[in-house]
Amino acid sequence: MPGAGLFSYISFRSALALISSLIISIVFGKRIIARLQRQQIGETVRDLGLAGQIEKTGTPTMGGLIILGAILIPTLLFARLENVYVITMLLATVWLGMIGFIDDYIKVFKKNKEGLKGRFKVIGQIGVGLIVGSVLYFSDDVVVHKRVASDYKLKANEKLVSHQHTQTDNQSFKWVETDEMTTTIPFVKDNEFNYKWLLGGDSSYGWLIFIPIVIFIVIAVSNGANMTDGLDGLATGTSAIVGIALAILAYVSSHVNFSDYLNVMYIPFAEELVIFISAFVGACIGFLWYNSYPAQVFMGDTGSLAIGGIIAVFAISIRKELLIPVLCGVFLIENLSVMLQVGYFKYSRKRYGEGRRIFKMAPLHHHYQKSGLHEAKIVARFWILAVLLAVVTIVTLKVR
Repeated sequence: MPGAGLFSYISFRSALALISSLIISIVFGKRIIARLQRQQIGETVRDLGLAGQIEKTGTPTMGGLIILGAILIPTLLFARLENVYVITMLLATVWLGMIGFIDDYIKVFKKNKEGLKGRFKVIGQIGVGLIVGSVLYFSDDVVVHKRVASDYKLKANEKLVSHQHTQTDNQSFKWVETDEMTTTIPFVKDNEFNYKWLLGGDSSYGWLIFIPIVIFIVIAVSNGANMTDGLDGLATGTSAIVGIALAILAYVSSHVNFSDYLNVMYIPFAEELVIFISAFVGACIGFLWYNSYPAQVFMGDTGSLAIGGIIAVFAISIRKELLIPVLCGVFLIENLSVMLQVGYFKYSRKRYGEGRRIFKMAPLHHHYQKSGLHEAKIVARFWILAVLLAVVTIVTLKVR
């Protein structure tokens, strides 16, 4: 069929995934919002004394269903579904989306503001981390290649990929298949780090360190995204920016020539992840159409837990998880602000007899609300910070 060859190009399928997710989230999003309104699935807002807060009461929630649909449908249409990375991302998306959906369902229909008990959320997140970590560690379809000098002596768990040779500045290099515990560490010349170093170099039981690290990252980032979802468009816009950076990282990591030029790990078959993350970016931007100030719909935990988990699993899959503190800096500072606030309050109450606060309110975006800044301005400035952090993350590919 004329033009069918276009589907062999990652760029073309990624563009289709992006456009499709935008259309789905904008066109069908409107119908879903109307349905949520008819079902009276609205947000119950506690009065915390924040400007414009009470006006949000009754705004439809569980809008994360729009994001999930806009991610899953284009991925199923345009990605290779036998690809191990695509399967892993689809599993993580559905799993975490279900946890968030159950939480929202309890809040809305059972009228229980606490929602799903925290321990059950954590158990669900641990389950995702356990599966993802096991797949990335044990699957034969997950391979990582690193570029080394031609006189490099092979180490344990490494083998020469003989058909990949390059020449740079009169120096000959070759590609070597390394083990499953290798990742990228930023700002270092030899920017590869192997988790087996934490085991004294013994990789016999590497999964005992790798899988718990994956679980921790999934929990931390998904909760960070959930914490950030407190202002109209904040989590959605920030996630879209993070997604664009991840798309760039995935593309260069899955392209042998770009990996060679940038001297980063080459991950065969990870190019299909670019299609998934394109759908993710489109879904977030499309949802922002209705979620920007003043929001017509909230994503709820259905969306926030899922997008945080997606970012975590995606970064781990392309071996860029150690870049998360930089790339997801907005999520990090939101999380830290809560931890510092709670920790200092408990410490000061024990020491001085009364609890004291570092911020006027946590998470951090509420501190700025209490300081008199308009919600839209706070969100815009956080987006600017997210863009700066995304640029810094991409620059780490060369700045070492």
